[in-house]
Amino acid sequence: MKIVIIDDERLAREELRSLVEDLPDARVVGEAGDAADGVQVVQALQPDLIFLDISMPEQSGFDFLQMLPAPHPRIIFVTAYDAFALRAFEVNAVDYLMKPVVPERLAEAYERARQVNRAPDSAPPPDTPSPLTAADRLPLREDDQVLLREDDKCYFVPLRRIRLLEGEDNHTRVWFDDQNLMLYRTLVSMEERLPTSMFLRANRAQLVNRHVIAKVEPWFSGTIKATLQDGTEIEFSRRQSKLFRERMGL
Repeated sequence: MKIVIIDDERLAREELRSLVEDLPDARVVGEAGDAADGVQVVQALQPDLIFLDISMPEQSGFDFLQMLPAPHPRIIFVTAYDAFALRAFEVNAVDYLMKPVVPERLAEAYERARQVNRAPDSAPPPDTPSPLTAADRLPLREDDQVLLREDDKCYFVPLRRIRLLEGEDNHTRVWFDDQNLMLYRTLVSMEERLPTSMFLRANRAQLVNRHVIAKVEPWFSGTIKATLQDGTEIEFSRRQSKLFRERMGL
């Protein structure tokens, strides 16, 4: 992967370069300190991937993308601000990293870009779910944030704020804060990515964030019922009740 770094802070570019060069098959071929220089560098070097700062003097990272002729290389935003996350994904950014960059998150974002770069630029029919790439199956960590989209609604949500996921055929309803969205993903595919240290399988149709469980009480036939902090009641299956006791009990 040929990589260009665009950031107005020289020390930030140097730090990111040192981290990127430790990644497999990664080669930083150029740098730029502003949007105008960045356009020239990208057009001259034709990189596969750009690590792009958002807040820069005169022109922002979004201005840079408007100045850059299409088609664009893959973009990973690197910024100190989380306020631009939704807009970043609206321009099809591969990922959104917060400064200071954590090496593990950088590696995940880079792997996602590699997988996207290998994928054909063809869209599935509108009535079928998007195929899961290897990047989509990268495991998430408790401190990660995820982009949730449904029609024209779009939220960038920390995992810790997701309290419940409910499977409905090939869809999953995700409950967070005072919102809920229906995603075109099966509950099983969601469970594969979510951290098992945080999300517990309650039954065939529900995954629950253990951090929002306020109370647990015995229920019928050796099962348990959990009450969440918002008052939602979740009935665990007999098998999952047994696993819950073994895992969470003293």
